[in-house]
Amino acid sequence: MQPTQLPLKDLHLPDAIGWFPPAFGWWLLVVLIPLLLMFLYWCYQRLTRKTSLKTAKKLLNTIKNSTANNSEKLVELSALLRRVAISVAPRAQTASLTGQAWLAFLDGSLNDAPFTKGAGRCLADAPYRKSPPSEQEIFQLISLCEDWLKAQKKS
Repeated sequence: MQPTQLPLKDLHLPDAIGWFPPAFGWWLLVVLIPLLLMFLYWCYQRLTRKTSLKTAKKLLNTIKNSTANNSEKLVELSALLRRVAISVAPRAQTASLTGQAWLAFLDGSLNDAPFTKGAGRCLADAPYRKSPPSEQEIFQLISLCEDWLKAQKKS
């Protein structure tokens, strides 16, 4: 038989591969990338929270052992609590709090409202006093701040 007489058909190329449905690996990436991003964000928040609390504890010990007068210690304690609150809670929620609202926020993580009704009250009224806080008040406030920092680790 002659090659021109063979019943051969012309070559047909397969159809082009469509874009849908994607392969299994693409579906896996669509699921894993957002999960990975959420996990990294969670790790970042946890790391910064732990770091801020650890630093705050060191600063509290520094304030506790300092030789500054009681008025200066009170100002330093107030600033420390404010910085920690801003780092562990949303800034918009904590940065503008003053007076009774600030003390109520601090009481939120402790029992018996020690800031509003107890030793923490001097954070709000000390700037308006004629005399500086006593050693006993500063000691109680420092121990209250330590309790508040411990409560922040749990939440």
